[in-house]
Amino acid sequence: MEAASSNESQSIANKAKQIFHEIPRGKPKSGRGWKTTRTERHSTIKKVKRFKTSWAEKMSLKDQKRQTKELQVRLKEQKDRAKQLKRERAEENRRKKLENQRKAEIVQPIKHTAKIKKMKKKQLRMIETR
Repeated sequence: MEAASSNESQSIANKAKQIFHEIPRGKPKSGRGWKTTRTERHSTIKKVKRFKTSWAEKMSLKDQKRQTKELQVRLKEQKDRAKQLKRERAEENRRKKLENQRKAEIVQPIKHTAKIKKMKKKQLRMIETR
């Protein structure tokens, strides 16, 4: 008798659950309409075991990472060195160019310094001392 009543109560509960889940839901208060209701408990959800790697695989991966990092550092150093050399070469060329320009200039030295006092502002601006 008890088994029959428990079966009936279970079937009624199942029908009630089914009816409850068939009722269309309105928009939730939070506004997140894409969220669905859970039909089963968390404990019944199957959990996937993580893929485990062996110690040797872990060590080989670690070694690969170290090697790639070393290569990366080496490449960066080479790039920086090349940049530095290029910068130095450009500076040297600039200096040589300026030197050559000064050599090629036609210069008239002022031997009589009293002339400077008589010069106008514009002429004073043109004077370069070296």
